Amino acid sequence: MNHWLVKSEPYKYSWEKFIKEGQTLWDGVRNFQARNNLRDMKSGDLVLFYHSNEGKCVVGIAKVSKEFYQDPTTDDKNWVVVELVPVETLKNAVTLEKIKADEYLKDIGLVKQGRLSVVAIKPYEFDRIIELGS
Repeated sequence: MNHWLVKSEPYKYSWEKFIKEGQTLWDGVRNFQARNNLRDMKSGDLVLFYHSNEGKCVVGIAKVSKEFYQDPTTDDKNWVVVELVPVETLKNAVTLEKIKADEYLKDIGLVKQGRLSVVAIKPYEFDRIIELGS
């Protein structure tokens, strides 16, 4: 199983809206590295949901429910989507500030590749964020 982190600006698509809807299409990705990460996602992979710009924190855990296919928001065959379902809301949001201050998370993609909207993370990074959010 792989672990991932996806980012969304809460005013565009919030964790709360995701919970209410019960599933979502992760669409609109227009960066080749982020697209490649979407292509590498497998059903059952766990995904941290991060509120970017406003909040700047990990707020929940999702799961890949359907692997990549053509992004229906464009005719350009370069772009793909995956489907996600919510799993759990973190008891405590884990802020970017807390992540940057944690020795175990110093090399996490969220910090090293801050502009990337879909990032692979290591299992121990995933576990550490869950621990911080408990």
